[in-house]
Amino acid sequence: MKLFGGRNDSPDAPSTAPETGPDESPKSGLFSRMKQAVARTRESLSARIETVVALTRTVDESTLESLESALLTSDLGVQTTTAILTALRDRARRQAIEGGDELRELLKAQIRAILEAPISKQANTLPPHEGPFVTFLVGVNGTGKTTSAGKLAAWYRAQNKSVLLCAADTFRAAAIEQLEIWAARSGVEMIKTRQGGDPAAVLYDAIAAAKANKIDELIVDTAGRLHTKTGLMDELEKMRRIAAKLIPGAPHEVLLVMDATTGQNGLNQARQFTQSAGATGIVLTKLDGTAKGGICVAIAQELNLPVRFVGVGEQMNDLLEFSPAEFVDSLLG
Repeated sequence: MKLFGGRNDSPDAPSTAPETGPDESPKSGLFSRMKQAVARTRESLSARIETVVALTRTVDESTLESLESALLTSDLGVQTTTAILTALRDRARRQAIEGGDELRELLKAQIRAILEAPISKQANTLPPHEGPFVTFLVGVNGTGKTTSAGKLAAWYRAQNKSVLLCAADTFRAAAIEQLEIWAARSGVEMIKTRQGGDPAAVLYDAIAAAKANKIDELIVDTAGRLHTKTGLMDELEKMRRIAAKLIPGAPHEVLLVMDATTGQNGLNQARQFTQSAGATGIVLTKLDGTAKGGICVAIAQELNLPVRFVGVGEQMNDLLEFSPAEFVDSLLG
């Protein structure tokens, strides 16, 4: 096993904090970036919703059917769209919805509530822990796991946390080398072995190093796998057992990395994968490259998992902590 890399705390080290303009607070800067990331979805969804709103003085069944069609085109999915429309119909029966502007605000409230529900649930179930907080990144190949591991390391560094990366994807060619590059860029150390080595052994060494060096965050990049691949899933379970044995309660978070551009197809795969891998949250990559941003809402509704981070580009700071309020305001104004 090998410890690679090291902190880059020199004055010339690149900042991992999000850049903001001279008159822009970090919060408003993040809102601007989220708005830019969902631009393609907003153009698609808002155009349809604005058509509904502009023609609506009194909300009736015809209006709600038009809204239903608009939501489905943005990859919210049938189940999520049905839940939203059911709530709006219930509201309309109890109290008339006065025009398109009120309908938009009610829609925003419904979507925000769906996104916040699994976040609130998880906040009450995260186990207390001693020692490093252990995060596994899991998912199929091609979703951006290794890149997300490096960006997540940089994000934690910006929160003044100490971070150690663990290169437990020993199967994919060049995965270790790719993570080395991200470790160097984010200024963190990394535990690795040769390609084809034992991932569980790498994890064991990484946990030992994290404990010895009083590391705050241990991020484990695991091999890409499908839920149908029994051997690989058994290996992941072995890694979970090792983590729990060395640090009670670990892994504390299992983030499933999903590609937003796959939309409902990716959701179907994630649904099955989540059951097998015990995911506790989602990293949604490539959000800026799709008009299917509604998949964020479908994830929360159908998988009952919080979207924890979204990838919005290829740069070091292009991983944003997900905020339901900012997402909804960016999407619907």
